Amino acid sequence: MLVKTKSKFYTPDEYRELEETAEFRNEYRDGEIVQMSGGSINHSQIIGNIYAFLKSALWGKNARPFMSDLRLWIPRYRRGTYPDVMVVEGELVCTEGRKDEILNPALIVEVLSKYSEDVNREDKFRFYRSIPQFREYLLVSPYEILVQQYIKTESNEWLFREYEGESATVSFDSVEVEMSMTDIYELVVFEMLQPCKVPI
Repeated sequence: MLVKTKSKFYTPDEYRELEETAEFRNEYRDGEIVQMSGGSINHSQIIGNIYAFLKSALWGKNARPFMSDLRLWIPRYRRGTYPDVMVVEGELVCTEGRKDEILNPALIVEVLSKYSEDVNREDKFRFYRSIPQFREYLLVSPYEILVQQYIKTESNEWLFREYEGESATVSFDSVEVEMSMTDIYELVVFEMLQPCKVPI
């Protein structure tokens, strides 16, 4: 979920300086700073499952996964955002003079929420497509066993795939590994959409 701050124009450098000491992460939208709220238990569990799998599967390969504490900068649209999981192949390309902001993910995974689904599916995907190295996008539902995938072809078209059910296996084409739906949704309890019980 994103929460708008007071209406004021910020330069990218002002935003970056504020992020260095911010209590909560914020996205940058061409002059506007938008606060990001926390996710659900299922959201966090799925992110952890995918990151842990990719960390193990890519060990020793020329690709590195990152979680949502690393910022992605999209120069064409002047956007700063924190994807749930990213994979960078080869050398990291960072914004000049910074070590906390990268420019070149090949794979991005976003776990959806009722607040972010439309933004991730439409606006962010359009912004991400401006990144030359970006060629795979996964949208993962925390409400049912469902993964939607977009893969960039050699002719610069985007191929859509959808995976449903526990028996499916997701192929991360950009890094040439496969992950079962049972691994993606390990320890995810869909009843957890209800509030947690508070111990007495």
